[in-house]
Amino acid sequence: MIKFRSIWSKSKSKSKSNSALVVLRSLTSFQSVSNLHTPSAYYSSSRPYSRDASSLWKPRASACANSRVPISRSFCTVPEDRDSIEYDVVIVGAGPAGLSAAIRLKQMCREKDTDLSVCVVEKGAEVGAHILSGNVFEPRALDELLPQWKQQEAPITTPVSSDKFCLSQLVRWLGAKAEELGVEIYPGFAASEILYDANNEVIGIGTNDMGISKDGSKKENFQRGVEVKGRITLLAEGCRGSLSEKIMKKYNLREKGGAQHQTYALGIKEVWEIDEEKHQPGAVLHTLGWPLDHKTYGGSFLYHMKDKQISIGLVVALNYQNPFMNPYEEFQKLKHHPAIKSFLEGGTVVQYGARTLNEGGFQSIPYPVFPGGAIIGCSAGFLNVPKIKGTHTAMKSGMLAAEVTFGVLNEGLDMNTYWDALRNSWVWDELYKSRNYRPAFEYGLIPGLALSGLEHYILKGRHPITLKHGKPDHETTNAAQLHSPIHYPKADGVLSFDVPTSLHRSNTNHEHDQPPHLRLKDPKIPELVNLPVYAAPESRYCPARVYEYVADEQNQLKLQINAQNCLHCKACDIKDPKQNIEWTVPEGGGGPGYSVM
Repeated sequence: MIKFRSIWSKSKSKSKSNSALVVLRSLTSFQSVSNLHTPSAYYSSSRPYSRDASSLWKPRASACANSRVPISRSFCTVPEDRDSIEYDVVIVGAGPAGLSAAIRLKQMCREKDTDLSVCVVEKGAEVGAHILSGNVFEPRALDELLPQWKQQEAPITTPVSSDKFCLSQLVRWLGAKAEELGVEIYPGFAASEILYDANNEVIGIGTNDMGISKDGSKKENFQRGVEVKGRITLLAEGCRGSLSEKIMKKYNLREKGGAQHQTYALGIKEVWEIDEEKHQPGAVLHTLGWPLDHKTYGGSFLYHMKDKQISIGLVVALNYQNPFMNPYEEFQKLKHHPAIKSFLEGGTVVQYGARTLNEGGFQSIPYPVFPGGAIIGCSAGFLNVPKIKGTHTAMKSGMLAAEVTFGVLNEGLDMNTYWDALRNSWVWDELYKSRNYRPAFEYGLIPGLALSGLEHYILKGRHPITLKHGKPDHETTNAAQLHSPIHYPKADGVLSFDVPTSLHRSNTNHEHDQPPHLRLKDPKIPELVNLPVYAAPESRYCPARVYEYVADEQNQLKLQINAQNCLHCKACDIKDPKQNIEWTVPEGGGGPGYSVM
């Protein structure tokens, strides 16, 4: 029997009927369960929430009791119009920032004996499916949000010698905590557009239509998208969020905040299971430089987690100059270094993934408030670069936004006080002290080490000068004629692997017959500019082989986009020399299926 999950509209729907609105999503609206590469462990009886055929959270009885959503509902719809659902607060993205905001809102409701309806929409098939981090976690914000987290069996169990804790499945745990408080979480729904009212204020988001074929025609399982409206909308999409970027441009938020452009890095990571005698729970290794050249900022990490697992990764700044550089192949090379190889030999890869991260820091924080809402977490960019940590600052930004949002909806406060709250918080202080670390490396590895060392260990952020970032990442790529091709060794299948093998380990899956979510603004640029001038850099900076140049019938190389491979890392949206590639959301539920990343 096909199961359905309904969403209640507490006020009006666009339907002509005044009846209560119910949006039904059947199994045919999404990828078949058999096509989702999701570990069976997700569905174990110990898991605090389950996923039905429509990719929506199925709350426990306690969650239902605390929720304003009625258990019984009726259905009404108009075929050619979108259903509309209304909440007090709509949060886009079920990551650390979004879930922290949701939890803090519900906590304040209990503290003040009131109630607000809070909805979180998430494009991943499961909460946590698109989450990838370095896995070392600083618990400062978690201590403030949920002081009893250690007693509540949070999945942070491995103390480390030089950092605080290892992060495993914190986001899923936060999702359960949010649900217990009455937050409604809807994974498998991709927010594809911002909704505005007549005064140009944001009033919510729209999810994309499901069941559209590549040629734009409607398939038998077509389902119209949904308008999810909120009195306040919080964007917590993560690094290079597609809606957040549009909002920043529309309202000139970088200019309003006096911020520079954002600068990014690409993180590529694997989780291995290694021999027990080599496992050192809590051990941490950080490196800087090799295998990258001296003009490229980046480094690696190796963390020993529990259950004989280690996470290993390479972070490459995307302002690199050589178009022949391939971050994926640099990562394969890293694993052959004797200090790394000794741990990996005899082990097996559990999972692979990649994601971009913000490295602009203090200089690149935009004004985070827009009419009708705010940008939180990595969508704004709160990563502490020298620590290589951003989860704690993202969580704190979400908590601050939640407190201001509560005041706006209940006490008549102005949403702009979120900006003041940020600047008066430890997030601002932490990022200010570390502000000159990343731009110091604009001068190269050796000068960067000297300048950043002086700043970090002696001046401790008190230098009167704030360094500026160089060019935006897409402008730093040199013409191919200025460099020689880099010949990478063939993967040995033991320590290093080809892209298809790694991609399989990411559990990535998209519906093949859907419009491409990777769009070229000008389809001629790849063959006229990228290929002859830059030697096809998109075929190398993408860690999933989404972009390939193949010969046509006239033996002319043409760009082929394998969108089904996409890891949602956003590197193409950032690094393309002419900013010709636009990353948009695919059908909800598509993308990687991370479980231990």
